Amino acid sequence: MTPITEVEGRRLALSNLDKVLYPASGFTKGEVLHYYATIADVLLPHLRDRPVSFLRYPDGPDGQVFFTKNVPPGTPEWVTTAEVPRSEGPARMVLVQDLASLMWAANLVTEFHTPQWVVQEAEAADRIVFDLDPGPPATVVECCEVALWLRERLAADGFEAYAKTSGSKGLHLVAGVRGASSGRVSEYAKELAVEAERAMPRLVVHRMTRSLRPGKVFVDWSQNAARKTTAAAYTLRARAEPLASAPVTWGEVEECEAPAQLTFRAPDIAPRVRDHGDLLAPVLDAERAGPLP
Repeated sequence: MTPITEVEGRRLALSNLDKVLYPASGFTKGEVLHYYATIADVLLPHLRDRPVSFLRYPDGPDGQVFFTKNVPPGTPEWVTTAEVPRSEGPARMVLVQDLASLMWAANLVTEFHTPQWVVQEAEAADRIVFDLDPGPPATVVECCEVALWLRERLAADGFEAYAKTSGSKGLHLVAGVRGASSGRVSEYAKELAVEAERAMPRLVVHRMTRSLRPGKVFVDWSQNAARKTTAAAYTLRARAEPLASAPVTWGEVEECEAPAQLTFRAPDIAPRVRDHGDLLAPVLDAERAGPLP
């Protein structure tokens, strides 16, 4: 029998709680749901008002993994949805606005991916993001070196940058921005990626071409496009273990000498939040966002 749980006055059917989703560690679906309930206070602000794309893995990372962008069949009527623009025409997508919606979505077993804009102002970006993706044998250690260069370059243009692990191999850099379209932010991000490649040609590549990437860090600027999304802070990833996209301090970036230092699993996150709070919270403060030069 599927357990029925009440969350903020909403009745939720939470299924298959004993199902092992991460075989490498034995981490179950029930533990996934517990994780999201525990860190909801810091996760929800990064999801709120952003149409969510779900990367679902209901049978674990070794099973079928697929994107769901439109409102999934069976979505409760109390879950907030919104019409969002797309090149092929408007579509209706889910907004995860509260704990009940988060737990309903987590029960689908999903990564949470969001765009760099909120639904109220879909024509304007409010964040700039760089996805630093290492090509083996490069690792997150090399990503940290690139991140520190980008941090200084962004600071020169008046941006405060913050870092989080991707929850996979790399690192994400995020900064608040105001007064620019997604297209203009993408152009600016590409300019900085090209500058980074010129400054560190043996370490950085700004093009996605696979043959160029071994041993280098791909500075993916393209996720600033209005149609693109990035894994949200604190989301679990569909990997062998329950790895989380975890905000990190610049001290941790500067001191990283091995990938294990910036590898965070679900049980690591609540203690980090207790110690540091939400390290990415400043990005949510519109007063701290900068204009493009």
